[in-house]
Amino acid sequence: MPDFVSNEEIVIAARKRLPQGPWDYLVGGSETETTMRRNRQGFDKLAFRPRILRDVSKIDTSTRFLGHNLRIPVLPAPIGSLQAFTPDGGVATAQASAEFGTIPVISTATQPSVEEIAASSDRPKIFQLYVRGDDDWVEALLKRVVAAGYIGMALTVDLAVDSNRERPMISRYVRESRRAAAYQPLFQARLDWKRMDYIKGLTNLPFMLKGVQTAEDAAIAVEHGVDVIWASNHGGRQIDHARGAMDTLPEIVNAVQGQAQIIIDGGVQRGSDVLKAIALGATAVAIGRLQGWGLAANGKDGLVRVLEILENEMISAMGLLGVTSVDQLTPKDVIPCEPVGWGHEMSQWVNMPGGRIL
Repeated sequence: MPDFVSNEEIVIAARKRLPQGPWDYLVGGSETETTMRRNRQGFDKLAFRPRILRDVSKIDTSTRFLGHNLRIPVLPAPIGSLQAFTPDGGVATAQASAEFGTIPVISTATQPSVEEIAASSDRPKIFQLYVRGDDDWVEALLKRVVAAGYIGMALTVDLAVDSNRERPMISRYVRESRRAAAYQPLFQARLDWKRMDYIKGLTNLPFMLKGVQTAEDAAIAVEHGVDVIWASNHGGRQIDHARGAMDTLPEIVNAVQGQAQIIIDGGVQRGSDVLKAIALGATAVAIGRLQGWGLAANGKDGLVRVLEILENEMISAMGLLGVTSVDQLTPKDVIPCEPVGWGHEMSQWVNMPGGRIL
């Protein structure tokens, strides 16, 4: 296995291995990519308030999510075309998660089947649903998910209409999930709160709502008994000119009032980003692009290394911040501050040639 010492090296290795189309799909956002950049900027606008003379000789990065232990509060996010980055697709993510000690969220649109991915490791897995068919289609799929032993279900709701992701459009790349005959976007467009209730009631699994961007929707979700609010703008891949996910987090936390756990994704590139999100009230973060880069760089082992590097960065930042466990983090540990540069999808790796790889 390559001796990757930073996730910057993993990104560079991924670029060398990926054709232009899959690379553009992975790194790009919607239209002007303003939302994607604001995701990064949301982290860059926060500074730490380090405390000194605290015993930090023992640091614990672990947490619990849906009753399960996580080595670090980081979940691999659902990506619909993992097979574009590694032939093993969702199996690679599931096995990397099991080896490291976290829980993957497996997309409806990735390969292989939900059963094959479930059987690839004995660690818990969460299933993410895109509604690509009628009631019979949804019911049949979720019966398979339950039978396969998934421990939770996430419904993605920020994909009501297809967005214009211009990087892959220009390279004429159409991901496999969009070429499939099963792709039926109209069913996703028809989703409403009533239909969400129906889908939620099809299983007894903990229910996660992915794509929440406002306090109003977070409050409604809690009223409907949602177990996990997932603050996300699809990594900047859907609506353009939205706020960064971190900018939405405080109002969502305030609206939820502790009645649901909270996940956030979008722009997470460093272990310090994980700490900022936890300090402001998230239970865990999810990684999309970092996951794809790890898989593209070296398959399952590449993703394991991504997670190890994040863990090492967390340990360093926690010790210097003066905390020894993630449950000690509070809003007092961060403060608004002017960013030192303009954020983009790779802006945290300063040695990268030109700052970005196109």
